[in-house]
Amino acid sequence: MVPTRINLGVGVLLVVLLGAGACAGGEGDGSAGNRPVAAAPAPSSPEPTEASPEPPPPAVSSAPPSVAPTVSPPKSSPSPQGCPTGEKQREVETALDAIGGYGPVTVDGVQSAADCAAIVKFQKRFGISPPNGRAGPTTADVSRRIAASLTPAERAKCAAGGGLTACVDLSQQTMWVVRDGEVIMGPTVVRTGFSGYATPAGTFKIDYRNVKEWSKPYKVWLPYWQHFIDGIGFHETTTYLHNMGNGSHGCVNLLHADAVQLWGLLKNGTTVKTFGRRSGT
Repeated sequence: MVPTRINLGVGVLLVVLLGAGACAGGEGDGSAGNRPVAAAPAPSSPEPTEASPEPPPPAVSSAPPSVAPTVSPPKSSPSPQGCPTGEKQREVETALDAIGGYGPVTVDGVQSAADCAAIVKFQKRFGISPPNGRAGPTTADVSRRIAASLTPAERAKCAAGGGLTACVDLSQQTMWVVRDGEVIMGPTVVRTGFSGYATPAGTFKIDYRNVKEWSKPYKVWLPYWQHFIDGIGFHETTTYLHNMGNGSHGCVNLLHADAVQLWGLLKNGTTVKTFGRRSGT
């Protein structure tokens, strides 16, 4: 079969593309694709001519002008505008009320401006994203664990003696530091080893520290590294701590601020006690 040759000649095609940009996840802001259309100028009033009659002077009233009564706007209590009620509102209120220190909350399952402010402050402290005041599942889980770790019964499980002890509660996924029976740090949240890499329970000692350790097996930096057993230690998390579907390979992951504070408290020879068991390991 012989192909047929078609001569199309030479043509010019002019294509004009307008509004090619897009803003992912946002609303139109008047940029390309949302340009406002200029309004046509309003017709001007005709200029008066010499033949136009002169308007009569305005009437003058001898009565005093009336004064409208001043009405004060109604006073309203602050509203949690932009701070939605979450499905775990009452649970979070209950936990924050028990924890204290984040501002007043009312345990009624109804969002208020005060509740919102307390929840936002709590979310920022524990690295919960986004810190929008919404009482969702992550905020409820973290607040429940912190509240549980404040109880005398939970603290007693560490069995910290005299001196300095770092307590890691594997069941609650929290930790705190005790000096001579007094809690001097925490409780705060941690994330330990996941299934197949469970952080062991026991009593250990800090035996090596490095402000920035390189993990040869996993090819990642471990900030504020404090080793205590078999390649396992404390360090700042390199991922979002509250993704509990993840976990470490046995290490105790910390938020940045907590890793820094713990680095300043512990030293070689400090006792570390891990107890309980992380769910699913």
